[in-house]
Amino acid sequence: MSISHTLLGLLETGPRHGYDLKRTFDERFGHDRPLHYGQVYSTMSRLLKNGLVEVEGIESGEGPERKRYAITDAGVTDVQGWLETPEKPEPYLQSTLYTKLVLALLTGRDAAALLDTQRAEHLRLMRELTRRKAGGDLADQLICDHALFHLEADLRWLETAAARLDKLATEVRS
Repeated sequence: MSISHTLLGLLETGPRHGYDLKRTFDERFGHDRPLHYGQVYSTMSRLLKNGLVEVEGIESGEGPERKRYAITDAGVTDVQGWLETPEKPEPYLQSTLYTKLVLALLTGRDAAALLDTQRAEHLRLMRELTRRKAGGDLADQLICDHALFHLEADLRWLETAAARLDKLATEVRS
C-alpha cells in the first residue's frame, strides 16, 4: 500500500493535522497495521517538500504546534494517476510454501506433514477472519473477504501439492 497516496487521498476530503490523518488512516485501513506517528510526519514532510501538500495553518495549544496540511493541485493529480494505475497482480511464483515443500523432499523430511501443518494454520486463520468478518462493518468484511479468498487459493494449492507429492518427490530427487 502506498502510505503517501493514501494520506493524500484522505487530504482530498479536507485539510487535516497529522494526528487526524493517523487516526483516520488507522480507522479505515490500519486495523492490522496502524501507522506510527513518525511515519505520518516523515511522509507529510516528504509530500510538503515535493509540493503535493502545503501547510494551511499552524495551531498552538497544549503541547507542540500542530500543522494543518492541505493537498495541492499537484497532489490531487498525483492521487488521480495512482488511482487510475492498475495494481500489478502478484503471481506468487516464488512461494515460500513451495520452497519449503521442495526442501523437505530434498532433505528427506516429511513433506506430507508439512502440508498438513500448513493446511491447519490456514484453516485456523480462516476461522479467525470469518469471526472478525461476522462482527465487522462493511469495510472490514471486504478486507476479510480479500484475505479469505487468498487463503482459499492457498488451500487449493496445498491440496493439489498433496495429490502430486509422490510425482514431485521423484522429480526433485532425480
